[in-house]
Amino acid sequence: MQDDLTHECPGKLKAILRGTKSLGFEMASEPKTGTLLKTLAASKPGGQFLELGTGTGLSSAWLLLGMDHRSRLTSVDNDPDAQAVAKSHLGSDPRLTLVCADGEAWLEENRDERFDFIFADAWPGKFLQLESALNLLDEGGFYLIDDLLPQDSWPEGHAPRVQELINEIEAMRGFTSVRMAWASGLMLVVKRARR
Repeated sequence: MQDDLTHECPGKLKAILRGTKSLGFEMASEPKTGTLLKTLAASKPGGQFLELGTGTGLSSAWLLLGMDHRSRLTSVDNDPDAQAVAKSHLGSDPRLTLVCADGEAWLEENRDERFDFIFADAWPGKFLQLESALNLLDEGGFYLIDDLLPQDSWPEGHAPRVQELINEIEAMRGFTSVRMAWASGLMLVVKRARR
């Protein structure tokens, strides 16, 4: 089985990729991660989705492809130039709300919100304020992170931080998780229902 073949892609994917390249943005999620986002999103009909780190909108496009018409996606990023690419190609979708803000501040200001699915693709909600992000997750909700396998773009000394993050998540009560040495290195976390 070839796992790098995709039979269903977002309609705006090529245009977003062109915008990403012209901007010189090098932190975009890869297609394998996108196909997983799409598939998991389909499991949450009428769901509330949160993306921390819009970037140029590649992951947003995959999430929107999997979401039904009742679902809503809030995507937060502090880079207006990158997020402008997402807005130009996805901004007309009524299910999407793009927020240009500092992720840490946004998490603090929205601590009473609840989401069925969180994709944390930025430092806030992942390496910073992990607990704040996980507190936004509803019971049975998914929290997905990527870029856990070594990357050329990692700053020096980043590898230990990644392992610390994984260890911290696995030690948390009330969650179950799986590591996936696939794509850029993923971890899927699910919030358990209270017993």
